[in-house]
Amino acid sequence: MELKVNLEENSYPIIIEKGSIKNISKYLKDKFKGKRIAIISDNIVYGIYGDSIKKGLEADGYTVKAIVIPAGEKSKSFSTLPAVYNELLEFKLTRTDIILALGGGVVGDLAGFVASTYLRGVSFIQIPTTLLAQVDSSVGGKVGVDLEKGKNLVGSFYHPKLVIIDPEVLNTLSERIFKDGLAEVIKYGCIKDKDLFDKLKAYKDKKALIEDIEEIIYTCCDIKRKVVEEDEKDTGERMLLNFGHTLGHAIEQYYKYERYTHGEGVAIGMYQIMKSAYSKGLVAEGVAEEIKDILIKYDLPYSLDGENIDELINVIKLDKKNINNSLSLILLKEIGESYIYLSDENFFSDI
Repeated sequence: MELKVNLEENSYPIIIEKGSIKNISKYLKDKFKGKRIAIISDNIVYGIYGDSIKKGLEADGYTVKAIVIPAGEKSKSFSTLPAVYNELLEFKLTRTDIILALGGGVVGDLAGFVASTYLRGVSFIQIPTTLLAQVDSSVGGKVGVDLEKGKNLVGSFYHPKLVIIDPEVLNTLSERIFKDGLAEVIKYGCIKDKDLFDKLKAYKDKKALIEDIEEIIYTCCDIKRKVVEEDEKDTGERMLLNFGHTLGHAIEQYYKYERYTHGEGVAIGMYQIMKSAYSKGLVAEGVAEEIKDILIKYDLPYSLDGENIDELINVIKLDKKNINNSLSLILLKEIGESYIYLSDENFFSDI
């Protein structure tokens, strides 16, 4: 399966193919002239796939360096950058060469930001290895790092030259990390695709879902492709992709990225914002409960558990979508139909 994100000079293909991770060179030959490749990965992913990818690329004539960071959101910080830049300089990576992001969302965001800033921009490729990264963060060109005061507060729009998605790598994920990605899949159903949402509701078990995983990934990437093509810089339609994220990011930061994964934070955010919207008369009865039911089905959290609401609201005040004291919140009219609702952080005071 193949999709193309059409953004004029920033256009790029998304290849969804089982086994593609075993022969990366096949996809590079016609697209890149450079001979140096820097693989940026984390210690877990590199431990599974890194050596075989590196050896395969070297066998095809590339000079390859691996830069391995600790797994986890804490690595997606400004403090990680100097060591990565120094390793690229020592490797003598030039603007004709390639950075290859091998990992989940943390690696993809960090490596993409490095690519966008090193030598004022070098080409990079996304090879996402988690479901969350495959359906969401590897597509669309949002790259960046976290600051102590919030998530993704420093970054840029910088698109990959190619996204290679191998669904078979999902077999190595833990149950928790697989479900983490399902939260983003559920999000796509909520905001744009009731048929996808209903499919997710109907699967008997994980085995049945996995049988359709290529189609699920394709559907999510196609939704994101269309949204990004319409609103590349996130000023309108693309904001719909942030359903659940405003509160979700605040919850992640509240626990210093140690208690909840990104998808778990988004899951809580999706339900809580719709529960609050219902209490304010902004949505029909039953929509929030539909979201709650599907989160329960896939063993994802939906409730808050003693968090200090004032502290969460202070984090939300720093959200990138908070412009001139107006916060662009994403609500649903019904499953599959979303819209932007202008409010402020006090929207969350009754959660």
